Amino acid sequence: MTDSELTPGEFRPVSLDRMAEYLDLFARTPQHASDFSFTNVWGWAEYYGLEWTFAHGLCWLRQTRPEPVWWAPVGPWLDADWSQCALLGGGARFIRVPESLAVHWQQALGDRVTLTEARGQWDYLYAAQDLAELKGNRFHKKKNHVNGFLKAYPHEYHPLTSDCMEAVLDMQEEWCKWRECDESHALVAENTAVRRVLEHWDRIPGLSGGSLYVDGKMIAYTVGERLDDETLVVHFEKAKPEYRGVYQAINNLYAREHAMSFRYINREQDLDDLGLRQAKESYNPLGFLKKFAVDVAPV
Repeated sequence: MTDSELTPGEFRPVSLDRMAEYLDLFARTPQHASDFSFTNVWGWAEYYGLEWTFAHGLCWLRQTRPEPVWWAPVGPWLDADWSQCALLGGGARFIRVPESLAVHWQQALGDRVTLTEARGQWDYLYAAQDLAELKGNRFHKKKNHVNGFLKAYPHEYHPLTSDCMEAVLDMQEEWCKWRECDESHALVAENTAVRRVLEHWDRIPGLSGGSLYVDGKMIAYTVGERLDDETLVVHFEKAKPEYRGVYQAINNLYAREHAMSFRYINREQDLDDLGLRQAKESYNPLGFLKKFAVDVAPV
């Protein structure tokens, strides 16, 4: 790989047109972090100004906003001769790097590589059966919340389909008004990501979701995606908090309906938000998919 073979002119904004090519490379990636699911890349592409190029059996992702930085490449990492990679030869900084690639780079490039643990980016991994069944003392409080909701509200659970996307978008808009999204840069960005995914529901393979209705009105929804044969990832989960236990209920019902053919559920990162961290830890994760920032010194 030479410098001329990976130039800024070859990068293009992430698009649906090359989704199939990307998905093929993602399937051959040794470790599947939630960041690199196509749904996540597509959803957040506008906010981060994500661009990509396909070269030498890998997809190279570059974030242009709020500052330029590389994401981890996607594809069969172990097949690459990293000592001959011109991009790394000139020095580079990568973020969201899954642990297996970070370790592989360290082994291949030695003391040129500096790893910085990115705790807020670690994916939380749960046993799908645990979240679907909520058995035992570890889940006693969660089970009580779910049962309390189910008894208190006459409800209906429906899988998400393209026919109900308008209703989901309407609920997302209502949720944003309640949360005053316009006052939060992060919530505005997330709302854009949600809408980009929902508006292209029929075009993105592997998506699934669920919704809860009370008195004929949607009060909660969740959106997930098949990450690989063993793992379902949950991308978005929204609910109207005036319904007590609604978040625990949509979490549990979605797992029951859609996750039982999987071994794991990946519920993404906590972004160093302490409240979010406590909420995710309260569901007793099996472990984490660790990620790092990686600085590669020039040759």
